[in-house]
Amino acid sequence: MGAGMKTVVYSVLLVLLLLCAGWQAVRVASNKLDTRIAKFNKDSEDLIQGLQQYKEFVGAYPLGNNVDVVKSLLGQGDKKVLILAIRKSDVNSKGEVVDPWGTPMKFYISGDSLLIRSAGPNKAWEDSTVLTTDDLFRSNN
Repeated sequence: MGAGMKTVVYSVLLVLLLLCAGWQAVRVASNKLDTRIAKFNKDSEDLIQGLQQYKEFVGAYPLGNNVDVVKSLLGQGDKKVLILAIRKSDVNSKGEVVDPWGTPMKFYISGDSLLIRSAGPNKAWEDSTVLTTDDLFRSNN
């Protein structure tokens, strides 16, 4: 085999190796993203269940922002009802429950309806009408 042919073969092998490495990197990143989305879904389902239990004990959902909701579920609100729906590792230094990307979640409560929202992987709150939004939502309805 001539020197020119060896160069072509090595170039082709190098390109194949780079393609395989790139494909593997995309696969790993995708699995990690899927894991975080699954964690958000599990965490938000736990929160919805905890908020429903809180309502059963108290008669209404807790009012206020993220910190107020967390305090209520942890028995630190005026009702002193402890609901085990939040892991300490999912609460930031401000006392807010955060999504798997570290962004504080938003809670929307209206009557009997609950909605929990995450800014998603890009950590930016986006309008739900934007086609490329990666925000995540879970509700009890």
